[in-house]
Amino acid sequence: MSRRGKLQIYRDPDALAQGLADLFITTGRIALGDRGAFAVALSGGNTPRAAYELLAQEPRRNELSWSDVFIYFGDERCVPPTDEQSNYRMAQKAFLDAVGIPPANVHRIRGEIDPEKAANEYASIIRTDLGDPPRFDLVLLGLGPDGHTASLFPGTPPDTDDGALVRAVYAQSQAMWRVTVTPMVLNAAHAVAFAVEGADKAAVLCAVYEGPRDPTKYPAQIVEPSSGQLTWLVDDLAAGMLREKAH
Repeated sequence: MSRRGKLQIYRDPDALAQGLADLFITTGRIALGDRGAFAVALSGGNTPRAAYELLAQEPRRNELSWSDVFIYFGDERCVPPTDEQSNYRMAQKAFLDAVGIPPANVHRIRGEIDPEKAANEYASIIRTDLGDPPRFDLVLLGLGPDGHTASLFPGTPPDTDDGALVRAVYAQSQAMWRVTVTPMVLNAAHAVAFAVEGADKAAVLCAVYEGPRDPTKYPAQIVEPSSGQLTWLVDDLAAGMLREKAH
C-alpha cells in the first residue's frame, strides 16, 4: 500500500461506480452500527453521479436507514441551487430525491450568497454538527487533471485558512468563486475515497499517487487522513501509468 492510501482498480467506469456505491453503503453501515448516524460529504462530477444513481436504485436504496444519513458537501460552486453547475442539484437529482432522506438531513453550501459568508456559515454548521475539527464518516473526492481536489487548486498552499475549516476560493481557470472545506476537515475523516476515471487522468494520478510530494502543485497530495482510511478507486485507463497496479 502506498503512503497515499489503498488502491483499487476497476475494469471500466461502470464497475468503478458500483465499487463507489458499495463503499458508500459499507461505510454507512459501519457508521450507523458504531455511532447511530452516517455523516458523508459528497463530491460533484460524473464519476460520483453514476454511483449516486446506483444508490437510488434497488437493491442499494434499501440497504441504509436514510433517516439516519446526514448529507454534506466537500465543495460547491457559487451558483444558485437550481443551477446546472450546482453539486447540490446534481446530488438531489441523482439520488437524494429518490431515497426518501429527510430534507432536514441535507446540508448544502449556499452558493447563491456572498462566498465568504457562505464559507463562514458552512464552517459553523459542520463544527456544530460534527465537532471541531468536524469528523465525517466518509468524504468523497475527485481528482482534476491539474491535481486539484474539492476546490483546492494548484498555486496556493492547500492548507491556507485550514483553521477556518471552510474557505471561499476564486478559481481562475473557471473565472468563478467556489466554497471548499479545508484539508483539516478532509484529514479528520474516518474514511476518504477518491474516485478517478479516464485516460486523461492517468498522468496526474501517477504524479499525485506515486510522485514527489508537492501539494502546492498537486493539492490532492495534502489528503492524508490522520487516523482514517484513504482509498483510491480508479479505472484501468486512469491507472495506466501507475507502477503499483495491485487490485
